[in-house]
This record gives sequence, structure tokens and C-alpha cells, in this order.
Amino acid sequence: MKIVILDGYTENPGDLSWSGFEALGELTVYDRTPEDQIIERIGDAELVITNKTPLTADTLRKCGSIRYIGVLATGYNVVDVQAARERGIPVTNIPTYGTKAVAQFAIALLLELCHHIGEHSDAVKRGDWTNSIDWCFWNHPLIELDGKTMGIIGFGKIGQSTAQIAQALGMKVLANDTYHIPELESETLRYAELDELLVESDVVVLHCPLFPSTQGIINKNTIAKMKPGVLIINNSRGPLIVEQDLADALNSSRVAGAACDVVSTEPIQVDNPLLTAKNVILTPHIAWAPKESRQRLMDIAVENLKAFLNGGPVNVVNP
Repeated sequence: MKIVILDGYTENPGDLSWSGFEALGELTVYDRTPEDQIIERIGDAELVITNKTPLTADTLRKCGSIRYIGVLATGYNVVDVQAARERGIPVTNIPTYGTKAVAQFAIALLLELCHHIGEHSDAVKRGDWTNSIDWCFWNHPLIELDGKTMGIIGFGKIGQSTAQIAQALGMKVLANDTYHIPELESETLRYAELDELLVESDVVVLHCPLFPSTQGIINKNTIAKMKPGVLIINNSRGPLIVEQDLADALNSSRVAGAACDVVSTEPIQVDNPLLTAKNVILTPHIAWAPKESRQRLMDIAVENLKAFLNGGPVNVVNP
């Protein structure tokens, strides 16, 4: 059967192999697919793999050969899953592949806020230390995390992994989630309601999904409940934050620093208020992207397709 991968470059820029898919059918891989070429490229394909290339109801109607859609990501909003269901097309996603990588990245963002290592390295290379009248210098306040409290909003596998690292750094953890696992609680970790978490935390980390109930969960009202000088980390979903409210809080120093790997519109737009805010770190949605986690994603995507071909599809988001 014909397999078409519409936008494979981000998952595999050349350091992985597509051999798992090649073993399952006649494979065509496109690095990227403009919207006006989608139908042309998958018009006779039975098995379609996408990451961020949209598959609309109209596209599915015009591409009647499609039997299966695999999404190379956890989020699957690029596919009209209802239209796929109506046509009997299962849509699968990759539910868990980058837990450790995303947790590690959250802590990396936090440590960069605490020490501004990149900026200090650049300062040394441009001669600031050589020309300093003192034996050392720093351009930002340096922050020790031991004894401080991290509040984690969204305490699934990623939140739990971040908490483990935070506890290893000597931090206490407040976890907020609709589902509690009592055996995770300890002297250094307990569940808390959102308001308590906001009031008590020195660092607020977002690891929750984007739902109507969580969209804009960080806004001027929730920021007002936080400690002055709080740090905010988001490598979950951009729309969890009202970006203008966060920018205002950063510029007034109500929030001491923020680090975001995700923003409301991606790639980031030139008018995003965070681009000109004080003491903010912005990275291009790469927490998921270490080679190890991309290989894991690839392996799961291949297994998803194998399961479909064997008559027992798994990780189906539109059963």
C-alpha cells in the first residue's frame, strides 16, 4: 500500500531512518507540504502520516483512498477527526514519547532563569570579564533553588518527572491536577488547590493540557495571587498564558522572570508582546526534540501503523 509522509523534516531532519515505514509499504516522504499540494500528494495514498500539515474535511472528501491517518505528535488538532470518523478512517497519535526530555527542558529553562548562563558566557567571550575591575561579575541576580517551592499545574507523567528533578535540587513541590495519586505525596510533595499553589510557589511550571478550562490560566488575575518575584515556566501549550498579561507583569517586575518554549501562535509572530518583555527566555518549541525522544516517537508511529495493518489499531483518537 502507498504511504505518504507529508512533513517529515521536523521529526527526521536526517539523523533517523524511515526504514520502519519502508517495510510496511511503498513510502514517499516529503520534508514539507504546502497546503495547495496536499491533495495532489495524497490523492491516491491509503496511509497518510502528518505532523502539522492540516487534513480538513474537504481534503478527506477529495482523497477517497485514505484508510489511515497517523499523526507524528501528541496533539492532533491538525486533522478533522470527526470527518475522518464519518469516513471510517482511524486517526492515531503518539501519546507518550518525550516525558523525560520535556521535564529536563523545563528544568533547563528554570536553571537558565536562575543563572543566565548563556548571557554570562557571551559576556566573557566579548571581553567583559577580561576588562572587569573585579575578579568576577554578574549581570543578573543569581537564584538558589534549594528550599524553594515549585508549583506544577498539571501533574501527569511529565509533571511528575519534573517534580522528581526539582526535589533532587532541594525544592518542595505543590502539585495541582484533577486526578490525585496519594502514594506520590511525601514530605516534599503534596497536592494543592490552584489558589494555594499560586500563593505559595516561588516557581510556577505549566504541564497541563490545553482545554477550555486551562486556556489563559496564567493571566493578570492569577498572576496577582502569586508571590512578587515569581518565576514562570511554560513548555506545555502557548495559549495557557495570556501573553500580554505576562509581558506586563514582567515589565513591571511583578514576575521576576519567565521562560517559554511555546507561544500562542507558532512560529512566533513579530507582534508577540513577549518578544520585547523584560527577563524572558523564548525557545522555538524544542523541548520534545532530542534525538532519543524523536526515535521513540518514530518507533511508536511505526507500531501504530503495524497495529492498524494487523487489524487492531491502537492510540486511536477518534474511535
